[in-house]
Amino acid sequence: MEIIDTAISEVKIIVPKVFGDDRGYFFESWNAAKYAEAGIDGNWVQDNESRSKFGVLRGLHFQAAPYTQAKLVRVIEGAVLDVAVDIRRGSPTFGKHVAVELSSDNKRQLFVPRGFAHGFVVLSESVLFAYKCDNVYMPSHERGIAFDDPTLGIDWRVNLSEYILSPKDMKNPRFADAELFDYRKKEYLQ
Repeated sequence: MEIIDTAISEVKIIVPKVFGDDRGYFFESWNAAKYAEAGIDGNWVQDNESRSKFGVLRGLHFQAAPYTQAKLVRVIEGAVLDVAVDIRRGSPTFGKHVAVELSSDNKRQLFVPRGFAHGFVVLSESVLFAYKCDNVYMPSHERGIAFDDPTLGIDWRVNLSEYILSPKDMKNPRFADAELFDYRKKEYLQ
């Protein structure tokens, strides 16, 4: 397994070692000891999976304390542009983002720590997307940020007319108006 550092030190790209031959392939998508060595301690309590079609944009999502979540995300079929945004006020990388293409071909994973909003857009005809979470989903604590907020400067790589959003994601507030975390108080770690 290879760990690739990103422009935001807490966000990591994981490239698993894939063993393939004419029968197919095999790789470890999670190994607690190996990931802990790489600084990713996952006390995963929930696995999620979604299927989406081309142009679907899910995000930018996060949960308020005490239900904040770290996520380990990957694509089983298809391709997405996956985005993590630092929403910790006072952080040196506050408002910055990491965008990574995850696909069934490259088998990369993205570690999204607590204190980050997460989203993805489907680049292929369809996608089967999987992610582990270190805290349970709590609807009352779900929050969001407008995916197209110009202050974030995210290039989603799909024309605006092609986005398919949930009614909930259409109503997400701008970054400046969103309920975010305080980096100094470490409330996102609760």
